[in-house]
Amino acid sequence: MIDPQRYPRLSRIQVPADLRQFPVEDLPAIADELRAYLIEQVAQSGGHFGAGLGVIELTVALHWLYDTPTDRLVWDVGHQTYPHKILTGRRDVIQTVKQRDGVSPFPKRDESEFDTFGVGHSSTSISAALGMAIALQRAGDERKVVAVIGDGAITGGMAFEALAHGGGMGDDPDGIEPNLLVILNDNQMSISENVGGVTRMLGRLTGSRTLNALREGGKKLLGDKNRPAAKFVKRWEEQWKGMFVPSTMFEELGFHYTGPIDGHDLEALVGTMKTLQGMKGPQLLHIITTKGKGYERAEGDQIGYHAVGPFNPELGMVSKAGAKKVTYTDVFGDWICDMAAADDKLMGITPAMREGSGLVRFSKEYPRRYFDVAIAEQHAVTLAAGMACEGAKPVVAIYSTFLQRGYDQLIHDVALQELDVLFAIDRGGVVGPDGATHAGNLDLSYLRCVPNMVVMAPADENECRQMLSTGFRFNGPAAVRYPRGSGPGVAVQSTLDVLQIGKAQLRRRGSRIALLAFGSLLPAAEQVGEALGLTVVNMRFVKPLDRVLILQLAADHEGFVTLEDNVVAGGAGSGVAELLAAEGLNVSMLHLGLPDAFQAHGSREELLAEAGLDTEGIRRAIIQRWHDLDSAPPRSAAI
Repeated sequence: MIDPQRYPRLSRIQVPADLRQFPVEDLPAIADELRAYLIEQVAQSGGHFGAGLGVIELTVALHWLYDTPTDRLVWDVGHQTYPHKILTGRRDVIQTVKQRDGVSPFPKRDESEFDTFGVGHSSTSISAALGMAIALQRAGDERKVVAVIGDGAITGGMAFEALAHGGGMGDDPDGIEPNLLVILNDNQMSISENVGGVTRMLGRLTGSRTLNALREGGKKLLGDKNRPAAKFVKRWEEQWKGMFVPSTMFEELGFHYTGPIDGHDLEALVGTMKTLQGMKGPQLLHIITTKGKGYERAEGDQIGYHAVGPFNPELGMVSKAGAKKVTYTDVFGDWICDMAAADDKLMGITPAMREGSGLVRFSKEYPRRYFDVAIAEQHAVTLAAGMACEGAKPVVAIYSTFLQRGYDQLIHDVALQELDVLFAIDRGGVVGPDGATHAGNLDLSYLRCVPNMVVMAPADENECRQMLSTGFRFNGPAAVRYPRGSGPGVAVQSTLDVLQIGKAQLRRRGSRIALLAFGSLLPAAEQVGEALGLTVVNMRFVKPLDRVLILQLAADHEGFVTLEDNVVAGGAGSGVAELLAAEGLNVSMLHLGLPDAFQAHGSREELLAEAGLDTEGIRRAIIQRWHDLDSAPPRSAAI
């Protein structure tokens, strides 16, 4: 429970209605308590950190000014919403964030009425808020609607589609524009530094050393901001900013632009938003904030403190002693550098996930062949297609959940034209603490149905490297899908060996039942196979399947069990069933995979066990189907 001695104001705030009982003069002190409490709680639990610290003042101002949840507040991405959750009924359980049955790390409609729109992916807030504003307006409802979007998220094309629509609604036959406020939170960061033309445009003012030096020097010289001289300089600054501010684009799109203003100045925030509350039509307020504000280490290392594990606030994050396990992301990061050295046609592309996708080293060693396209997954895929048209060998490094956003481009622009693009798909299958928005549970299903694709799922670290080389050398579209975190600990060779396309690996010759494992579930399958005397196959390829081996096994086995870290519906197991049906073979089949449901957040181990995909769950499901296996002695040997 919160300590009322340390947090005398925050301890009295359970919901925003309580916050609104305080006078405006108390808001800075409430913001200070909220910032200190956020640091304390995330230090205990871990979670998203820097982004929340950057919007403390904004969150306080919004919930004080607006009648939430009656008024609608829509956040983008959601990394920054821990302060919002603390002020909206989840203060005393915020330390459970990301834990099983704990607070969701992102806004979630069924968790709180204050979470008006579920989110996890970026660039959605303006579209959602515009939809709400239109629906309310058409119903004659005067509730206010506010969308908060960062300068990283606004690089996504969807945000501009929403701005173009909302700003152009005055041209509709009824000429009625919805009342919508978009707050652009500009901190020059997403997870990494922002890139691209939009970032340069927004940075013209905020990056001006001259203007910033004048502003800070003036504050020191003039002292009290209420003195007449200080007020005059403030008005002069506002006029001077007008010559530099990137407002033209937003004004041309039909939004009335205000700003930029200091997003950590509560007086300015409240005053400006009060004015905007009384204005009609689409409004855009541009605020300048600092990611990690108020915690010196987070301000100094905005990438490292974007998301953290538990840490000591006095010491910051401390590296754990001992050898670090090699992750699949590490395998990819080393492979792309090695392959780039071997083939100068390789180009690396990421949609704003340099750190998460393992491209930091590549970006430094091969800067002219590295392309961060910002949060623009659709563009990333078609950019790769264009490169492939001219003989380059592009590698798109992307999370499984984010590739969903570029699915049309994968089909229409890459696969349809049989272009030579490799997709290195990280975070495939169960991801864990980030929840359903970030799960990669669907990718084998949505990839295997696409013509011309080669789809691979490695069972260990070295096989991941081999598959990346195989996909890169394959002349056509290919995908290697690997899980988050580390594998079974297989040593990774330094060579760039390739595998035979569509060739599975018989790992254990057993009897009666064959376990066909796709990807990361192979170790569990081998343990069950050893215990029950069953055949075990490392399938390796989801598409094309090893038809020859499957038909051979069908001839001398009474049943197949397919195992995949993917939904059963349309997944790799479905491909095996389709192959057998096409051959007219009637083989008893058991498909083990993820459920036809969106899993809640929890650890990867917890979610696999829940789905029955740990060793005990797999064994139990097999015995339930073939009861007599439990008493039969093993009659097999490893290959």
